[in-house]
Amino acid sequence: MALIALGVTGGIGAYKSVEVCRGLQKRGHDVVAIMTHSATRFVGRVTFEAITRRPVITSQWRPGMNAEIEHISIADDAALLLVAPCTANIIGKFANGIADDFLTSLYLATKAPVLLAPAMNTNMLAHPAVQKNLETLAARGVRFVEPGEGYLACGWIGKGRLAEPADIVTAAEMALGPAQTSLRGQHVLVTAGPTYEDIDPVRYVGNRSSGRMGFAIAAEAKRRGARVTLVAGPTRSEPPAVDEIVKVRSAGEMYDAVMRVAPEAHVVVMAAAVADYTPATPANQKIAKSDGPMTLTLERTRDILGKLGEVRSRVTGRGPVLVGFAAETSDVVARAREKRARKNVDLIVANDVSRSDAGFDVDTNAVTLVTAEGVEEVPLQSKTAVAARILDRVEALIRSKAAAPARA
Repeated sequence: MALIALGVTGGIGAYKSVEVCRGLQKRGHDVVAIMTHSATRFVGRVTFEAITRRPVITSQWRPGMNAEIEHISIADDAALLLVAPCTANIIGKFANGIADDFLTSLYLATKAPVLLAPAMNTNMLAHPAVQKNLETLAARGVRFVEPGEGYLACGWIGKGRLAEPADIVTAAEMALGPAQTSLRGQHVLVTAGPTYEDIDPVRYVGNRSSGRMGFAIAAEAKRRGARVTLVAGPTRSEPPAVDEIVKVRSAGEMYDAVMRVAPEAHVVVMAAAVADYTPATPANQKIAKSDGPMTLTLERTRDILGKLGEVRSRVTGRGPVLVGFAAETSDVVARAREKRARKNVDLIVANDVSRSDAGFDVDTNAVTLVTAEGVEEVPLQSKTAVAARILDRVEALIRSKAAAPARA
């Protein structure tokens, strides 16, 4: 849905930031963590890297960073800067325009909304200097999640502890602005992730899809008000919060799940990397290793997108908007055009998976949107942003179909 820059500063409440990060992901958001040096004394960076599947930023002096000017890049891409916990020190730096690390530089560079969750000792919070800084930031439009009252790490009882993670996540969603309603009343079916085709109980044939692109599309459709069904293959990525998640393993299981839901859908987005071939006769027991070569006979799986296009071509009426993906390593646009026509779909999202910065198992993507009217290049950006561009085109296709006369 959105890329959120999560600033983590040096306070005992930093451990709660892990829950905040999880909560944001469950709402469908991407999170990039920015930790101050002091924050790393409370929580290890590897914790956030494992959760976000992104590098954690702890310094603006990382080798090679000048190639991208990373704090400017994140400032452009992030939809929200959230700092939780936010110490008195960072509040003072923000208020007075001090930029001596990555987080404070990002604050000055971003045009995104800023949400702070202060956490500190009761007397520190009440100090006139801190209160003045909070007033200065509020006057600039910065929003706050009020700290809670109770036992503090210092042993005092009073106001100053970090707000509960669920309250911070809710405040973050509000800071992002009201949910869109452009897909309200639409049922969107999205497939995501790989499929695993079993050779025996131990081995399988699979691919490197992480499911992140399909998850981003499902989350964005939900943000726009759609009823979303997500059919997901096996993946380590955290699925977004949608109306229904159907977990499958094989191409056959995905075929059955899609065909069950598709007749009710207004839009079908086949973002999954479905296996083209599956072992003809999977073994019931583990195949023993031998000294010679092993021959594996594969047979074609059922073509889900092709079947959807075939069914739509036979029925009277407009049918659902069909979106397919084409992961290619050469002749990307030409092959996508051929696939769109052959499978009778409205839109093919084509990408060059030979690139190291796009396609499978990375956070960014660069695609070409191929329709009957032509092609549109979508340059390298976060998969969240790519999902928004794809759904912008889907909405245009919905409007076009609504305006076209139905077939007799």
